[in-house]
Amino acid sequence: MKEHLLQIGEFPPFVQAMIDERYQCHHRSDIERDEGLRIRVRGIITRSNYEVPADLVRTLPHLGIIATCGVGYDGIPVELARDLGIRVTNTPDVLNSAVAELAIGMMLSLLRRLPAADRYVRAGRWGAVQWPLGESLAGKRVGMVGLGRIGKEIAARLEGFDVRLAYHGRTDQGLRYRFQPDILALANDSDILVVTAPGGPATRHLIGREVLRALGPDAYLVNIARGSLVDEDSLLEALAGGIIAGAALDVYENEPRIDQRFLELENVLLLPHIGSATHQTRHAMAILALNNLEHFFRDGSVLTPV
Repeated sequence: MKEHLLQIGEFPPFVQAMIDERYQCHHRSDIERDEGLRIRVRGIITRSNYEVPADLVRTLPHLGIIATCGVGYDGIPVELARDLGIRVTNTPDVLNSAVAELAIGMMLSLLRRLPAADRYVRAGRWGAVQWPLGESLAGKRVGMVGLGRIGKEIAARLEGFDVRLAYHGRTDQGLRYRFQPDILALANDSDILVVTAPGGPATRHLIGREVLRALGPDAYLVNIARGSLVDEDSLLEALAGGIIAGAALDVYENEPRIDQRFLELENVLLLPHIGSATHQTRHAMAILALNNLEHFFRDGSVLTPV
């Protein structure tokens, strides 16, 4: 007999096939139509860019585990789950490389204006209109906001570009990179500010008007963490008003329904939350999430608890 899971969100077809092979999945609409399903559901499987509503969790009397495919868990009511004795798991480490690769690609694309260069060639403008010079990554001062697993992977890759690295976080980790306890000072001393800190109430709008003004008109913002860390109204104001030179974003406050004002700006690179979106990474994430579920249903243990 397959265990019954509530599935929140969509997965790539090959991942969905792996889930369906092991478990009987239901969606919220299913349990709303059939109240009897509520007592059968013992687990939730989701992805980190979806919200697991607290009111839904309370209606599942035999729920024992919430397994998310991803590192972030700010969309999961962790405190409620803890109070109810529900295990919460994520998939750390297996996506670090993919996100770090994308962060480097975002910086290069932003500084060298690669999407615009592609459009320039396709439009037949090469030879007719002079292509403007871009910016080199080499030699830039890069400030990291948060230096956890993914931040360290990005920093390691940036070393090959001969950049000057500094970081801001809750504590000085004693690393070879310079620690800056004041985020405004970090922004003021950075050509590129890379956001890799976790989401949640403690970091909401950490990057706001003051940080962006400290960053300055020749500097750039890169966010591959969570959209909630950046005050988007302040960012839009900064981009439109030349307060910063540009931004590269893979995450947003209300994704996928992003603020339409971003679409009108030429100095922002917009990606559809694809930090972990490689075949290899999504496969590894799915395997770890499924293994967490398998261990829980077998003996109550989990491999990567939150």
